[in-house]
Amino acid sequence: MKRLFGTDGIRGVANLHPMTPEMAVAIGRAIAAYFKTDSSRRVVIGKDTRISGDMLECALAAGLSSMGADACLCGVLPTPGVAAIAARLGACAGIVVSASHNPYADNGIKVFDGNGFKLSESVEQVLEERILMELQRSCVGYGSPPNLSAVGRCDAIMDALDYYGDFLVNVVPDLSLDGLRLVLDCSHGATFQAAPDVFSRLGAEIFVLSDKPDGVNINDGCGSQHPAALRKAVLKHKAHAGFAFDGDGDRVIAVDETGRALTGDQALAVCAVHMKQAGRLIGNRVVATVMSNMGLKIALKKQGIHLSLAQVGDRYVMEMMKSEGAVLGGEDSGHTLFLDRHTTGDGILSALQLLESMRSASKPLSELAGIMSVFPQILINVPVSEKPDIKTVAGIQDMVEQVETRLGDEGRVLIRYSGTQPLCRVMVEGPSQKETRTFAEQIAENVRVSIGKA
Repeated sequence: MKRLFGTDGIRGVANLHPMTPEMAVAIGRAIAAYFKTDSSRRVVIGKDTRISGDMLECALAAGLSSMGADACLCGVLPTPGVAAIAARLGACAGIVVSASHNPYADNGIKVFDGNGFKLSESVEQVLEERILMELQRSCVGYGSPPNLSAVGRCDAIMDALDYYGDFLVNVVPDLSLDGLRLVLDCSHGATFQAAPDVFSRLGAEIFVLSDKPDGVNINDGCGSQHPAALRKAVLKHKAHAGFAFDGDGDRVIAVDETGRALTGDQALAVCAVHMKQAGRLIGNRVVATVMSNMGLKIALKKQGIHLSLAQVGDRYVMEMMKSEGAVLGGEDSGHTLFLDRHTTGDGILSALQLLESMRSASKPLSELAGIMSVFPQILINVPVSEKPDIKTVAGIQDMVEQVETRLGDEGRVLIRYSGTQPLCRVMVEGPSQKETRTFAEQIAENVRVSIGKA
């Protein structure tokens, strides 16, 4: 059977396997069985604004309470807010019902431990086995434990948004946004209340886009995946910067005062330099992924900052950060980790860190972002019918070697399979847009011929 957990929790189309109420009950039971202790039986649940969120939240809560855990319901709350509140309440775990930047029809379930960290693959494997066991039990008619004293409660956490807002304001105690005009695109998602509140409390004049969720408009032509409207609004309002969040609020795309969107790598470089100057960049080390732009390594090297590369996925970035003692890491997607301030990626916090960089340097975001030159990068997703080791497919490997020889030190090739979809991702960086695209298309064509989906 295909694994339930992907690169970021369990995800699928709502009301279809594995995103069904029955599965959510089993997941809730498994989480309670694994995490609940004599000293902690609380599990925090938050969700984004998808119409299917209520259904899955209720099913998770039923599963948890049937195993003696107490479900603490936060309502709509960004993913990093759930991590923060789990730690505040002394919870044994936290759950987020969200499919992040996916369309509204999808949904997902992410799990944190009681300290607010995402789970390791080994823990996910144990949970998955327990989930499948719970599903099997339900199919043959076994219900909850017969002892009613083992049944937990479901309680609403009425001050969840207030606490999360306080957490963010307090984690940047010396930051004032007085005099700044900012545009926020909340993607009709989980940040639609939290983001305007935090930036307003810190003194900024804000203009808000996509803050009217109706259950089906989340990520629809807005947010981090679609920054065009944000770019126009920044220019219209003569704003100092703009920020577009994804559906669950754990990542952000920044737009400078000229209307140009920064890459996640550029934002990471800006924060790295600021943190080094502020004495916060422990070990002068940053962790990114193998998909990061070549320009990031060059920019950081000039600043005396070492860059380590992890596999794609914030889990792997986190693991390498812990092993190397780094406090800053991230992905080009706009998912950034500041371990000296939070346990997980937080789009609002990332935006605040960029603004802190601007305030500290007394420079506009466009000038700060100029520290990194972005190499032309082309990414082509090729649907595939199978996923053999790329190095064993002669036609593909021969073409990759030819391209790498021609690029030399002026570019690179990276081919990997998607962890959640039947896709092969072909990425090429090179000295010019035209040449880079030509090379990427040549390799992609070889992938289609060799293992492409008919």
